[in-house]
Parts: sequence; C-alpha cells; structure tokens
Amino acid sequence: MSFVYPSFLIALLALLIPIIIHLFSFRRFKKVYFTNVKFLKEVKQEKASRSKIKHWLVLLSRLFALAFLVLAFAQPFIPREETEIVKGDKAVSIYVDNSRSMDATSTDASLIEKAKRKAREIVMAYGPSDRFQVITNDLEGKHQRLLNKEEVLNYIEEIQPTPNVQTLNQIVDRQKQVLSKSKLEQRNVFLISDFQKNMADFENDTTYRFYFIPLQAVAQQNVFIDTAWFESPVRMLNVNNQLIYRLNNTGSADVSKSQLTLKINDQTKAIKDFSLKAKSTRIDTINFSVSEAGWHRAELLIKDYPIDYDDSYFLTFEIEDKVEVLAVNQSKDNVFLNALFDESPYFMLKNQSVTQLNYADFSKYRLIVLNNLKEISSGLGNELKQYLENGGNVLVFPSAETNVDAYNQFLRSVKANTYGALKEGEKQIDYINVRQEVFKDVFERIPRNLDLPKVSKSYDITRFSGAGEETILRFRDGNSFLGKYNIKQGKLYLASTALDEKTTNLPSHAIFVPMIYKIALVGGAVRPLAYEIGEDNLVEVQNVNDIPTDNSETQMKLKSEEEEFIPAQKVLGNRAILTINNQLKDAGFYQLYKTAGLPMAFYGFNFNRQESVLDYYSSDELKENFKADNVSFIDNDNAEFGTTIGEINKGVVLWKWCLIAVLAFLLIEILLLRLWKN
Repeated sequence: MSFVYPSFLIALLALLIPIIIHLFSFRRFKKVYFTNVKFLKEVKQEKASRSKIKHWLVLLSRLFALAFLVLAFAQPFIPREETEIVKGDKAVSIYVDNSRSMDATSTDASLIEKAKRKAREIVMAYGPSDRFQVITNDLEGKHQRLLNKEEVLNYIEEIQPTPNVQTLNQIVDRQKQVLSKSKLEQRNVFLISDFQKNMADFENDTTYRFYFIPLQAVAQQNVFIDTAWFESPVRMLNVNNQLIYRLNNTGSADVSKSQLTLKINDQTKAIKDFSLKAKSTRIDTINFSVSEAGWHRAELLIKDYPIDYDDSYFLTFEIEDKVEVLAVNQSKDNVFLNALFDESPYFMLKNQSVTQLNYADFSKYRLIVLNNLKEISSGLGNELKQYLENGGNVLVFPSAETNVDAYNQFLRSVKANTYGALKEGEKQIDYINVRQEVFKDVFERIPRNLDLPKVSKSYDITRFSGAGEETILRFRDGNSFLGKYNIKQGKLYLASTALDEKTTNLPSHAIFVPMIYKIALVGGAVRPLAYEIGEDNLVEVQNVNDIPTDNSETQMKLKSEEEEFIPAQKVLGNRAILTINNQLKDAGFYQLYKTAGLPMAFYGFNFNRQESVLDYYSSDELKENFKADNVSFIDNDNAEFGTTIGEINKGVVLWKWCLIAVLAFLLIEILLLRLWKN
C-alpha cells in the first residue's frame, strides 16, 4: 500500500492525546462501609472491572477513528500493476482505430462504437484539470494538440469510419509528438483497436506508459478483389484485352459457385464463375474488347457478405485512336520507317529535318526516332532530355558518319552508355531478350537456330556501371546491338548501327516490324490503372496544357457522382502534380476536368486492401508479443472498465473506506457511552 500524501502520517502522533486523557481521567472509588462487608466487596470488584473494560473499548474506538481520519488525509492506495501514481495534472493520448475493419460487429455493437464508448470512459476516469489528445487514422491537424475534457468528448463523438490506414508505429509517433511538448509529468498512451496483424508493428518507448485495449469482432468470412492489371502494357481497339485479377479468401470456409463481373463504362462485358478455398489466393484472367477510343472505366465486382467495402475494384485506362511518331532526319526520310508506318492506320508518322524542328510539339509524340543524324546539338539534346524525363520515348539510329563526341555529350547528360569507335566487319546478333516488353508475347516459341539480323558496321558501346542498360538485342561478342535505358519516366533505346541496308539487314528482317511497333506502343509515362485511398496521395497529370479551357488559370477539379473538390496542384511545364491528402472518402471513379463537361482524365480509387485481411492479435498474443514493464493490457469488456481505468490513474483508492471506518468507530463509541451502563 502507498500514500498520495505520506506527510500526513505524522498526524498519527495525535493518538497519544486520547491515551493521555483516558489515563488521567479514571475516577477513584471511595470506600463506603456497610454491615454486610462481604457482599459489598463483591459489588465493588464487579463494577470496577466492567468500568475498566468500557473505558478501554471507548479508548480503542477513539484511537481507531483518529487513525483512520489521518489515513484518509494521507490518501492510501494500492498501485495497479506497480504503476507509479504521480501527483498533479496528467497528459493522456487516446488512439481510436476508425479504419474500415472496425465496422465489424462484436456481440452487441460495432467495434468503432465500442471504441468510442471506451474512449469516453477513459476521459471520465481522469480529473477536470487533466489534458487529453484523441487521434484517429485520419491524422487530422485538429487532433495534434491537448484538449480539456469537454473538447475531447466532443471530438470523440465526431469520429467516423475512414478509408485511411495507418500502422501502429505511425500512430504512436504522432502521439509522442504531442505528449513530448507537454510539461505535465505523467503521460499515458491508450491504444483502442482490433489490432490487425499486418498493421500492428509496435516499437516500444520506455519513456511512456502504454495501455493496449483490444476489441474482438465476431468471426467473419471475407472474399475480396485484391488487385488487377493488364497482361499487355498497351490496350488496343477491337482486340481481346486480357485483364488479370487476384482474389483472396481470408475466411475459414471455402467459397464455391460465386461470380465475378466485369463492367466497362457501366455495361457488363464479361462474367466469370470462381471457387476459392479457405485461406487461399486465386489469380485469373478475364477478356474483353472495346470498340471506341478514349477513356474507359472498368469495375470488377463480386458479392460477399457481410464485409462489402472491398467487393469492387475500380480502374481506368485510355485507348488512343492513333499513335503519333516523329522521325528526325538528317537530310532525307527513311524509306523503311515510311513503309512500316504507312501500312498501319493506327500510327501516324511525321518526318522533320533536324534543322526545322519545333521543340514545343515534342510532348504530343509517343515516339521520337533519331534517324541517321550526324550529331546531336546541345539545344536538341536539352529538349530530348526534358522530353524523356517527362515520359517520352526516344529511339536512336546513329549515322555511319556520326560526331561521336556530340552524341556522347547528350548520352552522358541522361546517364546512358556512350558510343565508342566505329568497327567494320560482319557481326551476328545471337541473343534476343524475349522477357523484355519489346519482344514479350511476340514469339509463341523461340526456334533453336533462330536467324537473327547481321551488321557490317557498328559502334562499340562503352558501358558505365550506373547506366542501367537493359539489353534487348546482343552480338555474339557481348556488345549490345539495341539497349534500353530508363530516364526517369521516359525510355531511351540506343542502337549501335544506322538504319540503313548498307550497314544491316534489320529493315528486311522479320523482327523489325514488331520491334518498332512495340517500342512506339510501350512508350510514354506509365500511368497507374488504379489508386489507393490514403496511400496514393500524389496524382500526375500529363499534357495539361493541351486541354482547351475558357480561362488559363482555371483550377483542375476531381469529381465523382456524389462529391467534388479541388486538390492542391502544381503545374510543371505540360504536366501537373495533384495532392489528394485526406479529401477522398469513398471508393469509385473520379473525373478530372478544367471545363465542365470536358473531362481531362478518369481515375479509379479503391480502399486499402490491408483492412480486408481479417487476421487479428488475440489478447494472449498481444501480451506475448509486446510484453514490457511499461506496457499493460486491458481486456476488460464489461461495466467495470471505467473502474479499471480509474485504478490505472489513481490505483485502488482506499481513502473513502478510511472515512467509513472513522464513522463506524465513532458510532461504536457513541453506543458504548449511551448503552453500556456502569
């Protein structure tokens, strides 16, 4: 047992006062003689004995009453789990998990409602001068300060489920930021959550006292669409496009005879049956085709009860009606490129002389081909570098009369390998990288003795460790014929020879057509198909200046069927960066526009799938994994929860019992004096 004010115990010396009074106030008996002496002696002895007993009992009653009165002022308590009770005001931080998994129900209410109720009980267990912080997964600015009781209770009432997901460490870091600024001596951290295993990455800090309050939901079944992506990086009109998706079953029961539906622009395009064993994952494909160019909104949909916030997966993609290619020529057009692109209505080739380039038009081309240029000027090199960094695609075929130094100045600026000496003599290509996106899915199988192109003149490629070359075609001597380099968002393809039948038979070879087509198709910045609410807070928009608008300073807006808002935006040349932060609350499709009725792009936003994995720490697992001297676990889920919190704050308080004991012993004294006759 400990005392809040142990100095009051010195008042126990006052117990000497009633002892002294009693010792000096006993009445002396006078001798009275009677004829029957023997009888009177017996009466005297009996009265004296009874009087002494009564006086000692009265003395003890007064001593106990006074002793317990002193103890009441000293405020005795029994510490709970050896928690040190600190006098004065306290700083308390309470985390209320309001993620989507807290929508699950327990025996009597949803977990989030139980969490809010427990948060209120924690606040009420403290004193009126204590200060509180309440924090949720939204990490809002208004929650980053200490509040009084009334304010924090109002904030607790406002808590609603959110799509935002934070790890336990992220939450605790924010709590410590606020508490560390407080000058209050005692700082307690309460964590109320269902403690999903994939989010509970707690790192202890012994300077704080942590209290884990786990909430357990009723066991539930959940099947959800985890993610989806396309087999090919390019979607085309009137062909089968393969969409790959992944399904997860986190429940303990198998699922059979369920259906997955694919909707494109709100129209059902395909339906596929599936079965899924318990605790398993399934990856499958679904095919569809579209007949119109432009933006398309795709939704994968299943039906699963009771958890349905992850039953849809939203993604968007754009199909262009044409791909524009620019050929930059030294003097004349390349007949092979003209013949290749003239055969396809999907590609539009424009030839320009290197002396007549309009750099401002570079951004509208998917691919720029440098055809047999003798040199790359510093001005052209700077524009090509900017074009590449913004997601452009450049294919280089050097001239046999190239100014190597001028070329290498540009190549060094983008951190690519450089050209060496021009070597004459026949060289055979003997390796083709079929795993690379240029040749992926081009061949059903690779013949053992595949006849690949040859060259009669080629430049050696000088390799650098930081260039990051990805070889596409390679000579037998190990030199690259065609290599790829990722330049920020763009791609640079570097050939070692001119596109000329005098130096190579590539233009007449079978791989020439698919190689050039695929390089043109896979060019440009890769835009995500889908975004995750709370995770993907930055959205990049390309070609923002190409969208007509009545006012050049009109802000871009994101709009769904139910809401509209203006994200923070920063324009960088012909692209813009949008900052979403916590403005999105619902999953679905959002259109971006400057002028009403003229969408610039469509985006699909989905809830975080980490919340869909219903795997939680039990109370015993929490105690086993996070056991420490400064960590306590409260799994009390009944009406005594508030009492338990009070004991954490003040220990098992005994001063009230001391006052009851004072009154009891005073009553005993009164009864002794009134009812015990001598």
